[in-house]
Amino acid sequence: MQAKSNQRGMTLIEVMIVIVIIGIIAAVAYPNYVNYVREARRADAMAQLLTLQMAEEEYRLKNTTYADVATLGTGVSSDYYTFSATNIGAETYTLTATATGSQTDDTGCTTISINQNDQKTPAACWQR
Repeated sequence: MQAKSNQRGMTLIEVMIVIVIIGIIAAVAYPNYVNYVREARRADAMAQLLTLQMAEEEYRLKNTTYADVATLGTGVSSDYYTFSATNIGAETYTLTATATGSQTDDTGCTTISINQNDQKTPAACWQR
């Protein structure tokens, strides 16, 4: 009499199908994740620019002119952006965040800025 085989487990084909499904899910999910992280870093930089804008206005209330970023001393920093102030005068300033490192892949939004009139450029990067 032949003994009945009681096999348990998965066949190679079943394992390969699972691996292919995981690969497809990862191929779709990873680029979305990377874009989400990039947008979150940009949002952080925009928040930092708004903090600098408030510091500029506070500085201007106490002085006759606006100041550069170092003078403001707000402690604004980022691993993915550098912040600067240009066009500084008695009535004008432009605050800029420039992408660094992996954030330079943020197409069209590698440099975002805001000025004393609350004009935000590029406008598409500031929209949510």
